[in-house]
Amino acid sequence: SSMQAFFAFAVCVGALRPGLRGATAPAAVGPLLHAEWPSFTSEGGGLAVAIGIGVVLAAIKWRQRPAVRSKKSVSIVGSTGSVGTQALEVIRSHREMFDVVALAGGRNCELLAQQALEFRPDAVAVLRPDDAAYVAQVLRSTAPDYCPVVLCGVEGQSEVAAWKTADITLTSVVGCAGLLPTVHAIEAGKDIALANKETLIAGGPVIAPLARKAGVRVLPVDSEHSAIFQCLQGSPADAVSRIILTGSGGAFRGMTADDLKMLSPDELRKVAVTHPNWSMGAKITVDSNSMMNKGLEVIEAHWLFDMPYDNIDVVVHPQSIVHSAVEFRDSSVIAQLGWPDMRLPVVYALGYPDRLPAALRHPKSGDVFRLGDLGVLEFLQPDRERFPCLDLAYHAGRTGGTAPAIMSAANEEAVAAVLDGRLSFLDLPRLVTLVLDDAVRSGALDSSPDLDAIVAADAWGRAVMGRRIKGLGGVG
Repeated sequence: SSMQAFFAFAVCVGALRPGLRGATAPAAVGPLLHAEWPSFTSEGGGLAVAIGIGVVLAAIKWRQRPAVRSKKSVSIVGSTGSVGTQALEVIRSHREMFDVVALAGGRNCELLAQQALEFRPDAVAVLRPDDAAYVAQVLRSTAPDYCPVVLCGVEGQSEVAAWKTADITLTSVVGCAGLLPTVHAIEAGKDIALANKETLIAGGPVIAPLARKAGVRVLPVDSEHSAIFQCLQGSPADAVSRIILTGSGGAFRGMTADDLKMLSPDELRKVAVTHPNWSMGAKITVDSNSMMNKGLEVIEAHWLFDMPYDNIDVVVHPQSIVHSAVEFRDSSVIAQLGWPDMRLPVVYALGYPDRLPAALRHPKSGDVFRLGDLGVLEFLQPDRERFPCLDLAYHAGRTGGTAPAIMSAANEEAVAAVLDGRLSFLDLPRLVTLVLDDAVRSGALDSSPDLDAIVAADAWGRAVMGRRIKGLGGVG
């Protein structure tokens, strides 16, 4: 009967659960992410196999019944940005599986109001009081029957992140601004779909132990770390010997350091804000073209997967088809492939541990993904002379403490100056290096920071970079 099948299934699950007899107890420290798989010794293996066969024979009718899934409630911090809008696109295609319960946006109030009217969250947050008044007025005049809570400021963003009915919170705010909302979400017991790199790059010393203590998942919403996480499925944590992050090399990959010096600041800036493969926001596009983005991902991978820096490699892969790979102790390498499309890691993170149906075509050409049509896939060592930010990020990561926070903040300020024409793209790596040197020389580094120290380090890095940019007197 179906009840007998359910009992047999329950016995089987009990025999396989980690932490029971024959299972390895979880370590006190370790990766924030790994495959959720049951580990057990041969002592209990025979029983598990025998009961497993019983389940297969007894539960066929039970398993053939249509699954009844409750909707997953989602809160999004950064809903008007590139990742946030793509997340809502995914949710729009799977309305039967998700409810949007809270949204926080930046300064694009018109888009945030449109999102609120479509998805009807319980709460909406903006940064400024004037924007909150505007959004509330638009919602009230357009849909008088819809009355969400309208919040503002950092407190409002944090309240959305920790919204009481949310099952998972997607944080996609650029920079250290995403750190505090993520902390509040973790403290509230929310699983995190993490698209904000700085949360782990700057806040790793605080976020990693906090997430472990709270018992929440931190699921990566970027192509590289999502690829690594997918490659790890079904493998024990101690079987990994190396992580291999891939990067396209950006818009400057075919140019030498001397070639770059021949371009004017305006020409450099024009190229720096374009990407040959990905469609992303301006800041992350500049970071990709300096390969600072890849260096930041090295630090993020260190915290997500508890991997030493010496065991994290970066490889240039111009086609952006292989999104990253994992090498195991038996010398096998498993990679994840797909179009350069941010919707894929969003789909995986929001749906995890399920895999949602998503027929994702190439975001530009509309082509279906077929291996036979891809042609040549290239893999090259990065040119560290042309991309000094890569080694700088490794150095900051190995230094630890607040060094990554200071480097990331200084870089963010420098990128903003590149985008508005106050700084040449070629000066960016040198100035970020100088700011990090300033921190070492002045004793500003904190080797064991708490959250307040990380926030202070972020502010310190921004202030020192601001003074250095001002001292240049503009681009040459």
